[in-house]
Amino acid sequence: MSGSSAVAAAFFRRRNSWKPLEIGFWIASVGVAFLLPAQQLLLSEIAILGLFAVSLDLIVGYVGILSLGHAAFFGVGAYAAGLFALHVSPEPLTGLVAAGLLAGVLGFLTSFLVLRGSDLTRLMTTFGVSMLLAEAANQAAWLTGGADGMSGIVIDPIAGLFEFDLWGRTGYLYSLGVLFLLMLAARRLVHSPFGLSLKAIKRNPRRAAMLGIGANRRIVVIYTISALYAGMAGGLLAQTTSFVSPDVLAFHRSADVLLVLVLGGVGYLYGGIVGAVVFTLLRAWLSVVTPQYWMFWIGLILVGLVLIGRDRLNLRFLFRRLRPATRAAELAREQA
Repeated sequence: MSGSSAVAAAFFRRRNSWKPLEIGFWIASVGVAFLLPAQQLLLSEIAILGLFAVSLDLIVGYVGILSLGHAAFFGVGAYAAGLFALHVSPEPLTGLVAAGLLAGVLGFLTSFLVLRGSDLTRLMTTFGVSMLLAEAANQAAWLTGGADGMSGIVIDPIAGLFEFDLWGRTGYLYSLGVLFLLMLAARRLVHSPFGLSLKAIKRNPRRAAMLGIGANRRIVVIYTISALYAGMAGGLLAQTTSFVSPDVLAFHRSADVLLVLVLGGVGYLYGGIVGAVVFTLLRAWLSVVTPQYWMFWIGLILVGLVLIGRDRLNLRFLFRRLRPATRAAELAREQA
């Protein structure tokens, strides 16, 4: 192995190594299942929303593709898991894989719609796809149950041993396990040469093209993977709640997951999970304290975060501009 190859291999090993904070996070995630037995349903919601946010972060944080219709893949995964359990097999793992694959196929087919155009064009295109699917689910009542939703979904015990219970403990640990495995794959992906090429495309597509990094093929791949992740998140929701309705395709799903990313941070993977924790706990607390105005406080917090982030960005830009001038003044004094 040449010197440059050894340096590159060491670099990627260092990026893929686990940090103590990461290990502690996953240990704590398992621990809360036993420390908070009465909050299992809320914890399941956090795990599913966290996976949904990670799926969106793969395209927003690493390629810079904004989407207002990511709920399309989430909803397709939910309906796929529900229909699979009703008409094919109630086995959960197979149904979850089927949900992810179907959403991934939809992501591949629609990825070509976001290859060209500005951010506004992509926003409208993804939003339009989500609206079409939502109306299709509402009209195809013979298959999806229409506006009444699809109920009566029965899921077998996981591996024939762990039965889904009313308190949600099995559902939470199941969702957390799926989130952990998919996070392992996502970490490997974004910390690989492929992940670095995605960041290069996001920062400067023209320069990336000059370096021989083809943008279109990579965008199609990551968009498909993102859709697969979102579909599996929807599949988890269907399996843990035993119910699917057109709400899984509603616009607020896409808006909520964008808000989750803003709260947790874009382009960090764990930002989506942290944002899911913050958003879900805030919503649960504010809906109790001020049931009628909890969205107002969420909006106020979002505005505050945007203003704080903008001020930090402006200060950072100012310091970068002042640093060369300060250095020049120091050199002038030394020469004098």
